[in-house]
Amino acid sequence: MDQSTEWRFYWYRDTQTSYPVAQTDGNSYNISSVKVSDGGQYWCRARYLRDYTQYSNAVWVNVTVRPKAIATLLPNSTDIFSGNMFILRCDIQGIQYMDWQYSWYINGLVLPNPDDSGQNYTVYSADQFHSGDYTCRGLLSRDQQTSEISEAVRVTVAEIPMPVLRGPPQTWLTEGDSVTLSCEVRGSTTGWRFHWYKTAPYIPDLFHAIHRKRGYYLEMSEGIRGAGGSYTLSPVALRHTGVYVCGAERGEPAYHTEFSQPQPLWVTGLSPPSTLIVSPNRNQHFDYSSLSLSCEGSGNGWILRSFSDQTLREMCPTDWRSETRSSCSISSASPSDSGVYWCQSESGEQSNPVKITVHNGNVILEGPVHLVTEGDPLTLRCRYRYQPSNISADFYKDGTLLQTSTTGEMTIPAVSKSHEGLYKCRNPERGESPQSWILIKAGLVTDTSTHGQQLQNASQSPDRSQPAESSGAQSKYMTMGRVVDTTHTYANINLESVPQQSNDKHIYEVMAPQQKPREIKSD
Repeated sequence: MDQSTEWRFYWYRDTQTSYPVAQTDGNSYNISSVKVSDGGQYWCRARYLRDYTQYSNAVWVNVTVRPKAIATLLPNSTDIFSGNMFILRCDIQGIQYMDWQYSWYINGLVLPNPDDSGQNYTVYSADQFHSGDYTCRGLLSRDQQTSEISEAVRVTVAEIPMPVLRGPPQTWLTEGDSVTLSCEVRGSTTGWRFHWYKTAPYIPDLFHAIHRKRGYYLEMSEGIRGAGGSYTLSPVALRHTGVYVCGAERGEPAYHTEFSQPQPLWVTGLSPPSTLIVSPNRNQHFDYSSLSLSCEGSGNGWILRSFSDQTLREMCPTDWRSETRSSCSISSASPSDSGVYWCQSESGEQSNPVKITVHNGNVILEGPVHLVTEGDPLTLRCRYRYQPSNISADFYKDGTLLQTSTTGEMTIPAVSKSHEGLYKCRNPERGESPQSWILIKAGLVTDTSTHGQQLQNASQSPDRSQPAESSGAQSKYMTMGRVVDTTHTYANINLESVPQQSNDKHIYEVMAPQQKPREIKSD
């Protein structure tokens, strides 16, 4: 239209006879925010004073619903830990074009798009500043039309959880005992799969775990993995001696926790293939004194190993002298040399572990380095660093006062399993020793009955409850105890009763292979 005169413009939709949807002084009509209801067939005409022009040609305007963007987190997991990777993906609902370009926002602020089209937003190593509400929007590059913005996806990046390993209150065990370790992830109890590992000397392809800046090489322990948070060894054997850790995972692909703190288990066997020799022959030593350790046993290739200050070593500690891989010595020991030591062969056989304590105080407890057999005497001495070496002392077991000795010596004539525990000694003026764990080994149990008393035995049949007399003289009977050895298999021997005559001199105990039978003389 020639707009040299003052025309008034009228705009119609759907029909020419409908009421105008708009009137404008200019010859353009702008819809600032189009809706689906704005779609249809449009006409216009103009008026000057009282005269109207004819209707214009028709124009069709098609208005469709703006496609909605949908943001999703891949994988769809609530667990995103520091250092993990996560991916956000933006999809346009309803309309699929190849030329969508995408924009990403966190808490309303635009993010740079690392991908070509920006459809995926990838974070390769998450940190806590990646936490927030993520949204996305699509843009059609050909006509600059945009999708609706997506609903927000909340992403929370948490610190990697640290599982807690719980073990028995007493980590010193004897072959045949049972022990259960438990693993839990604090603050989150569902859906975790637990793995159990045992520390090992370095070989290729082992896991390398870090706990509180200390590194460990790990091997899967007995192939154990599963949904349960417990690991049971029953019965324990000498080969189970070592340091255990646990880890957990959940989700698919899996999110892994850190490794737990290490948990040692020290198992004492009844017939180990090697023995750790300690010189001087005690497990507590004064600092600045000399100390040597060596492995003795059948076969070759024994390696002296140690665990101290949460560190596993396959060699002599720093500043020790080593002539072979199976012996170490030092002329001036220090408290940092304290730890648990044992011998291990290349094939995995192990000696009994020994806890060595180097004390910088003035009092130590002298006791046996290795197992004490039930029925044997046990002597403990409280030793003073200076002269006189033996001092009066109070002796304690598991924190309870047992006795006070003016000679600094305490003797238990015949120990039993009840005597097993933590011992220490104390002198009020000179100080207190560290604690030492005394292990008691089950021995042969014998019980000589009184003259004419029968043997009560679970294997005894009813018709033999009255044993026969021999040579006209009344018999005495001896109960035979059983020595449990989990490392060997024995033939079954059925003993209902053993007649013990006045002229009987010997009965014999069945022993492990390659051991000399022990002779027990009767009265």
